[in-house]
Amino acid sequence: MDARGAPHVDFDADKVRTLVAEYLGVDAKLITDEAHLSNDLGLDWLDELELMILIEDEFVGVEFLDDTPHEIEVVGDLIRYIEMSYKTRSDKNHQQAPSTRSAA
Repeated sequence: MDARGAPHVDFDADKVRTLVAEYLGVDAKLITDEAHLSNDLGLDWLDELELMILIEDEFVGVEFLDDTPHEIEVVGDLIRYIEMSYKTRSDKNHQQAPSTRSAA
């Protein structure tokens, strides 16, 4: 299996919080799961888009669909979305794993 396509098994939600904090230039302690991206953190739609692009670059296998930004309102939503992306990808990879036996 391509290492790039492998799920990020040791996913750490704090890494997401840290990435958001670095993007905003604030202390990571201010980034809680309940923090609203626009109301609490001051992100507009373009900031949210840029943040999601950074996340796609940082977390291999995570892709945001066009309508996803409307579904993500708080940091916890973002973390759950990434976790679900890994779980879905892991499930697909597990189901599609080729047999290790060769045909004789």
